[in-house]
Amino acid sequence: MPLFNMAELRAGIGPGMRLIGLDPGSRVIGVALSDVSLMLASPYGSLARGKLSANAGELRRIADREGAAGFVVGLPLSLDGTAGPAAQAARDWTHALSGATGLPAALWDERLSSAAVNRFLIAEADMTRKRRGEVVDKMAAAYMLQAALDASVGKAAP
Repeated sequence: MPLFNMAELRAGIGPGMRLIGLDPGSRVIGVALSDVSLMLASPYGSLARGKLSANAGELRRIADREGAAGFVVGLPLSLDGTAGPAAQAARDWTHALSGATGLPAALWDERLSSAAVNRFLIAEADMTRKRRGEVVDKMAAAYMLQAALDASVGKAAP
């Protein structure tokens, strides 16, 4: 299944459907969920990163349970905006996930999302390191999904 840009993905899902935001790390996949109006992203949970088939099955079950029609996956670009090996790995993983679940996907720049979330959790929420480790992945997924939703409001698909 081809990858879409965010405007195409948003335009292609039916009314009342949600999007799932994913922040795939090397050990944990942060999961976020939009509301049905595609205006607000919320942390949902996290999954241990494992074999693609197992992760795809769990993400498909979440999509079915929550009424989600697609994925927005974090794209780890370099600070200068170039795509390095991590970005290519994320692109390949997203293609495979989309094919395995049968759901469309878009990539979204997630540079510094985990750093921004960590700064917030330290400064504003005064969380311990252990507690931050428990929530940072799903909050980074929500941060990235919110940015994608905000940027695509009112954008027509090309």
